[in-house]
Amino acid sequence: MDRWTEIELFVQVAETGSLGRAAEVLELSNAAASRHLSALEERLGARLVERNTRRLYLTDTGQEFFSRAKTILSDLKDAESAVNATALNPTGMLRITASLSFSLHHVAPLLREYTQRYPNVTVHVEAANRYLDIIDNNIDVAIRTRETEPDSNITIRRLAETRRILTASPRYFAQHGFPKTLEDLHKHKLLIYTYANNPNELRFTRDGKTTTVTVKGLLESNDGQILRTAALDGMGILVQPSYIVYNDIVAGRLVPVLDDWDLPHLTINLAYPSRKHLSAKVRTFIDFMAEHFAKQDYERKWTGRFGVY
Repeated sequence: MDRWTEIELFVQVAETGSLGRAAEVLELSNAAASRHLSALEERLGARLVERNTRRLYLTDTGQEFFSRAKTILSDLKDAESAVNATALNPTGMLRITASLSFSLHHVAPLLREYTQRYPNVTVHVEAANRYLDIIDNNIDVAIRTRETEPDSNITIRRLAETRRILTASPRYFAQHGFPKTLEDLHKHKLLIYTYANNPNELRFTRDGKTTTVTVKGLLESNDGQILRTAALDGMGILVQPSYIVYNDIVAGRLVPVLDDWDLPHLTINLAYPSRKHLSAKVRTFIDFMAEHFAKQDYERKWTGRFGVY
């Protein structure tokens, strides 16, 4: 830092012809300015400035050093301006990964607005229902539903909490009736997401009491959209997070059941490589997602109850 101050001071002295005016520009005291100039000359082992009672002027060595130092400072200011411009107008490829369901429902619908705000960012969405390694796959931001990351070099930012809900179409319930108790689930057709923790065991909690129900699926899949489509078609009871089925429930396409019981909640997080200075494209996308989730009040919607059927 002192070296840069010394060089900046010297350039100001050369341009203004006055140590006092150079000190004022850099907000230094005259004594501090004099010390910086003397330190520069001592470090270089050369006299750069001659002073007398009437004026201050550069030596031949000072003239040569001034020419080079001015170019260096100009290049540095250009570099800083370029970085600042990039921070305000991020560029480059932004690589995002999320499950197919989350990508369809909560990433793809936002991309138009994000890319309109930041038109120099190109977005690549890697839809994957398994958690990709962020570092190995060169991922900038991953959207996960797990509390922690095994790699300590990954930072987590919480977006929202969501319930998991049992739902089916009105047509299914018209044909098969509503399960009134957890035991009744054994009589119904279940649509099972195989990537869930212990997919064939549903752990329900109510009033401090926990009950585990073992179920067998009519249909099993590693993709929530296949199961959602089957549920909309009346094939069975779906077990999925609220963020996937909330709009279907509000629209009446799916109906929640046994909603007075709770399945383990999920936390939706943004995960990204830990760095002291985030790139502008990553920082803007993280802030954009957090802003959108807060504006939509998703956590309140996704953790609320719909009623008992």
